[in-house]
Amino acid sequence: MANVSVYNMEGKEVGKMDLNDAVFGVEVNEHLVHMAVVQYLANKRQGTQKAKTRSEVSGGGRKPWRQKGTGHARQGSIRAPQWKGGGVVFAPVPRDYSFKINKKEKRAALKSALTSRVQENKLIVVDELKFDEIKTKNFKSVMNNLKVDKALVVLGEKNENAVLSARNLPKINTAYADSINVYEILKGGTLVLTKDAVAKIEEVYA
Repeated sequence: MANVSVYNMEGKEVGKMDLNDAVFGVEVNEHLVHMAVVQYLANKRQGTQKAKTRSEVSGGGRKPWRQKGTGHARQGSIRAPQWKGGGVVFAPVPRDYSFKINKKEKRAALKSALTSRVQENKLIVVDELKFDEIKTKNFKSVMNNLKVDKALVVLGEKNENAVLSARNLPKINTAYADSINVYEILKGGTLVLTKDAVAKIEEVYA
């Protein structure tokens, strides 16, 4: 069972905490992690690209010149792909890129991502993140106290002051414990968890 330090907002160690091995100490499955990241990015794609084929471009109904005797190559339409203004040969059409992976695979991938943060010493637990007002400067000073430059900060319960204070920091993202995903955990740099976020994650995924 991994034992990590718990820090306060001043960056001082205020205790220790045991992390549940069923969530933070599993065997890392790189294949499932990769699949979860690909799925997340695929599901975000809009898939709204569109170009017209020769059947959709307006005009070109008449044969531009007779088949033989002109000295030109034979042509059937001025909207064929080789003509300027013609249709695209294999034109892209709107499509849905999303796909599904099994719930068990998704959970295993998330546990693998959380475990990798522990193994790489990129996980910090904070006792609480409480702000009396929405102020970016205050949130930035907490991150400086924790010696964190780039991070995903996971909160256990609704904390609007913390979320709004962090949103202007380009390398800091926030999320709630019930909405974390593999891509953001891996992309976010250091994973900063509040104690109640750890408890919520263990409750859901253990």
